[in-house]
Amino acid sequence: MPGRRRLRDLPYLLLILAPLFWSGNFIVGRAVRDTVPPVALAFWRWFGGFTAVIAFAAPHLRHDWRAILRHWPILCVLAATGIAAYNTFLYLGLATTTSINALLLQSTMPLVILVCSFALFGERPGIAQIAGVLLSLAGVLVIIGRGDLAMLGALRFDAGDLWVFAAVVSYALYSALLRRRPPIHALSFLAVTFFLGWALLIPFYLHELESGAAPRLDATTVSAVLYVAVLPSAVAYLCWNRGVELVGANRAGQFMHLLPVFGSVLAVLVLGEAFRPFHAAGAALIFCGIALAQFRPAAPASGGRGSS
Repeated sequence: MPGRRRLRDLPYLLLILAPLFWSGNFIVGRAVRDTVPPVALAFWRWFGGFTAVIAFAAPHLRHDWRAILRHWPILCVLAATGIAAYNTFLYLGLATTTSINALLLQSTMPLVILVCSFALFGERPGIAQIAGVLLSLAGVLVIIGRGDLAMLGALRFDAGDLWVFAAVVSYALYSALLRRRPPIHALSFLAVTFFLGWALLIPFYLHELESGAAPRLDATTVSAVLYVAVLPSAVAYLCWNRGVELVGANRAGQFMHLLPVFGSVLAVLVLGEAFRPFHAAGAALIFCGIALAQFRPAAPASGGRGSS
């Protein structure tokens, strides 16, 4: 228990773990695009995620059910944006676009979160946050361009990229709206949003089945669903939601730039690709940008009430 409490109070570790697990989601989503249709992958991912957390969440749900009923509108919005729409749009995009394009578009999320936070709540980003986002984005471009910015000019975008960007906007809204999350236990929140997100996908999944697109049942498919249900879903969302709670959506959003860093590491470890100098240079820029974005200017001294 003490160890768990200490982990819950380490926001930057939590915000590093979330994109680590999500980076594998890109690889899996792209790998099974020919055997698992996109809505089916999202549908079974959230059914599996809900199944993985419900036993742990049950005691807290019994305690939180009144608050859940009282706050059902915002819970539905969070489930629609961060659960149902985000992952379905991402898988729809990965069916036709490349992982490189998807990672590049995902790297715009910190900027989109800043825009959403300002549009919804009037929260203005500081100079350090904007500079940190741009510095980290430069690191992303170094990695994706493999150290040659001319390669970025050769990238082509298509309909799949529009789906990925729609996913970015959806998850940016979710991250910004987490400040409206009701005061319920983290596991209650996870179980409720996973269930609602899964339920919202039912008509779209049935439509996909009627169109003749059914998942192929084999060991690879089952392994893929189990992975995306546990690590990128239950574990990553717990880490991300708590991290946003502790440092706010704008600062947390910078950690999305770690996706291409971890994607490169996984490519080296899993696919046997070589680690190149541009990986190190891009990662250094990203970490410097994240550190810069966490800078908080000192509050002006006041002779009256102290700041909280």
